[in-house]
Amino acid sequence: MIKELVMKNRSYRRFFQDHEIEIETLKGLVDLARLSASAANLQPLKYILSCDARKNSKIFAHLGWAGYLKDWPGPDEGERPSAYIIIVLDTSISKQAGCDHGIAAQSILIGAAEKGLGGCMIASIERKQLSEALDIPKRYEILLVVALGRPKEKVRIVELSDEADIQYWRDENGVHHVPKRSLEELIIA
Repeated sequence: MIKELVMKNRSYRRFFQDHEIEIETLKGLVDLARLSASAANLQPLKYILSCDARKNSKIFAHLGWAGYLKDWPGPDEGERPSAYIIIVLDTSISKQAGCDHGIAAQSILIGAAEKGLGGCMIASIERKQLSEALDIPKRYEILLVVALGRPKEKVRIVELSDEADIQYWRDENGVHHVPKRSLEELIIA
């Protein structure tokens, strides 16, 4: 069952924007993050939730969407996320997050997959501009943005051959292909 959720949890970048996600759903996903591991149990992460169209627009304006898709600026209107969870570091608790934000984001995305939603963990962020746009207090450092919605695209995992490139790509039908190294290649001993 967990493998199925991991396989469903792809980086989706196009959504049915009109599919509403309730604030209670976002709180439930953050609760999964809250219950996840935290280095030294410091729990320095905080979360900014958005399922409001105006707030979503402010967030969207400060995100980069797909580094390998050079000619694609991100999802068009109508295909944008219907919700976001911004993961921030509360610097009054700790000056560093270690890998806590990755663990939290993965918990959120696995929970989203279980609910039939999809998302994308985004680190390409205009952090200063987004902090100003949302009037985020200076003690909170933006680490990641998790975009969420009902996926509008298909994402396929493909085996990476020896001479293949690791860059993801879209075919003529808009199917997003993500090459993955084989299990044998990853295990050293």
